Amino acid sequence: MTITKAACVGRPRGFDIDFALEQALHVFWRNGYEGTSISELTEVMGIKKPSLYAAFGNKEQLFLKAIELYENRPDSLFNTAFKHEYIADVIRALLVGAAAQFTDCSHPQGCALINSALSCNEASEGIKEAVHLLQTKHQSELIDQFAEAKQRGELADDCQPKVLATLIVTLFKGMSIQAADGATHDDLRNVAEMAVTGILAQHVKGYSGVK
Repeated sequence: MTITKAACVGRPRGFDIDFALEQALHVFWRNGYEGTSISELTEVMGIKKPSLYAAFGNKEQLFLKAIELYENRPDSLFNTAFKHEYIADVIRALLVGAAAQFTDCSHPQGCALINSALSCNEASEGIKEAVHLLQTKHQSELIDQFAEAKQRGELADDCQPKVLATLIVTLFKGMSIQAADGATHDDLRNVAEMAVTGILAQHVKGYSGVK
């Protein structure tokens, strides 16, 4: 999906576009795309409807820009995890990191992408498609990471990178839903540690179970 930029005209003095976008992200994150109204967005962003439309085009374009902001955070799960050299550390960083980020009280609970996708209906097919493309991109990145690790000899010969990537993504979705439903960091940390132990024991060569 192509994201077009609307001309930023009619913007009131003192309008901080980065701050406004961050506020919009948190509303979409908490309510999902369908559950978020224009009036709620303008209230938290501190602007009027004409300024929102002038700066972002419409609600869909605003959502896509907010998700772009979410994806490009320096501390995002994938950016952080992929800095590790060994695949065992990547897997641990992804799952244990998800437990921490999904329950972080400084922002809405769960994953913004997953929360948004769950709330979309047929009228928001474009949003659902955009979110699906991002999720597919993440899964492809995981497959590449696991395939390269297998070539390096870090993963077992019978490990299937695509299946392992699907498992990680499935765990993400479940943990995100649990976090949005009120699961605590300790709850999800225990789930993550159990999953990591099982995955490493089955798929990582030479894993001893010692952290």
